[in-house]
This record gives sequence, structure tokens and C-alpha cells, in this order.
Amino acid sequence: QVPLVESGGGSVQSGGSLLLSCSSVDYVYYTAWFRQPPGKEREWRATLITGDRDPRYSEPVRGRFVISRDDMKENTALLQINNLQPDDTAMYYCAGGTTWFGGPFSSAAKYDVWGQGTHVTVSS
Repeated sequence: QVPLVESGGGSVQSGGSLLLSCSSVDYVYYTAWFRQPPGKEREWRATLITGDRDPRYSEPVRGRFVISRDDMKENTALLQINNLQPDDTAMYYCAGGTTWFGGPFSSAAKYDVWGQGTHVTVSS
């Protein structure tokens, strides 16, 4: 599959918001967002399965992160991040797949295609 493409990262001040976008040339049935803070391991943050009304979130970001489909652009997923804090500084990656077999949403192995990432920097 063709890699996903993220956009929308940037530098913001604490308390601000960002809308990240993840576009795909090919159809993806489920999309996730991961992030990797500087010097740390990659962390799963959210997954959305097409047709599922209940997106999944990791507990630390529940209520501040919102994953959704872009109704205006085909094969595009979004991640709205509100009340950004310096700890949110990271490279944000989207990932996806076409057939969901179940299992932990946080497992990177569940996702077949990845993007190159978009960087988010939050200053205090």
C-alpha cells in the first residue's frame, strides 16, 4: 500500500489546539494515531474503525483528543487535539489497515500502513 500522509503539525502555545490530517490514496478500514515524544517510545493514542460510533482512546488523552473521518475528503482521517500541553510535544503518526481481526488497538502490529509523521511542538 501507498504510505499515509500526515499534515497539520506545527508549533503552538500551551492551551492551544491543532487539527491533524491523515490522507490515504487507498481505502483504509481503520485508522489510528500514534505519537513519539522526543527520546521516548511510540505511544498509541486513538483508533477509529469505519462504521463504529465509538472511537477508542488511550486514557491519558481521552477528552482532549478527537479522532474522526473528514466528511469533505475521501480516505482522510482527522485528529483534533485540544488544550495542548508541553507533554504533547511529539512526532504524530497515523496508521491504518483494511481488515480488522480484533485485538489490542494499541498494538502497532495491527496496522499495515503508516505515514512519515507530522511534528507537534507545544511551548509553555
